[in-house]
Amino acid sequence: MRNKIIFSLAVAGVLAGLVAAYIFGIQRKAQPPVFAPASSPYATAIFANGIIESDQSSGSNINVYPEVSGAVTQVLAKEGQSVAAGAVLLKIDDSVQKQTTAQLRSQSEAALALLNELKAEPRKETLEIAGSQVDLAAANLKAARDQYDKDRAAYDADPHSISKSVLDIAEDAVHQGDAAVEVARRQYALTKAGAWSFDILNQQKTYDSLNAAYEAAAALLVKYTIRSQTDGVVLALYAGASSYVSPLGVYDTYTQGQDPIMVIGPPQEYLAVRCFVDEILVSRLPNAFHIRAQMSVRGSTIKVPLEFVRVQPYVTPKIELSNERQEQVDLRVLPVIFRFRKSDSPVYPGQEVDVYIGQQ
Repeated sequence: MRNKIIFSLAVAGVLAGLVAAYIFGIQRKAQPPVFAPASSPYATAIFANGIIESDQSSGSNINVYPEVSGAVTQVLAKEGQSVAAGAVLLKIDDSVQKQTTAQLRSQSEAALALLNELKAEPRKETLEIAGSQVDLAAANLKAARDQYDKDRAAYDADPHSISKSVLDIAEDAVHQGDAAVEVARRQYALTKAGAWSFDILNQQKTYDSLNAAYEAAAALLVKYTIRSQTDGVVLALYAGASSYVSPLGVYDTYTQGQDPIMVIGPPQEYLAVRCFVDEILVSRLPNAFHIRAQMSVRGSTIKVPLEFVRVQPYVTPKIELSNERQEQVDLRVLPVIFRFRKSDSPVYPGQEVDVYIGQQ
């Protein structure tokens, strides 16, 4: 019985081995690729990595950074939204700066009012009072002189009719009256002359200083409202309501770095492709009049012919493409910019593509 069991197991093992050998020996057809790999459409070409970006006459996308710090109170733009030059994109808390500006404005207006007051002198009413004081001093002088003349006439007629002391007092009153008239006339002349030129100049400088401080504060207040400097499209928005922003941008907890508060590109009728040609291939770059290129979108069968725009004549480290700052080899690339009509192509700025550069 035992031998039969062992024999049966041996036969089953042999059969299983034969079946397994047959199954694993079957030649299976290779699975078709999900998409055709990128290939050069030209007989000879230069391959380069590229990044899609907004089409601009110079530079790349506009990274928006505020010039002031504070908490965002309102975000008025949305990603993908078309904006016109001057449109409000974002507002930063300006409560402190607004009060500071209002205070400096009041101080400037007060200084200007005092300056105008000095320039308007003499005031008519003040001049009239000064003139009345001259008349009063003259009247007092006449009364003193009349009294002195009477006392003098009495003394000359009879020295015993009036004491010498009374006569001297009357004479002193006349001298005091003369002096009072002179003082009143000079005071009138001083009042009529108006404010001293040095007082006006000093007040003018005070006003200029306060007005400049007010204008600087008003100019700074405007910067708490972020406006678009050009017609374009909001490509990315990194700052939200209540987030803190500064001239360095906004903190990104994912990358632990600073990002711009938003990125704006020009209208999207055309898009650009910034390719990075390895420095060892730069000498093979065709002449600008004969250059042509084709873009292949990774992971798809999309192939788009490109129109040459310009060469950025500055070889830069490859970190512009990879953003890796710890590369062991200093790889340098030459940026070459092409463009294409977007139409309905499902591509977006920031997307990495393959570019083949040939010649006509």
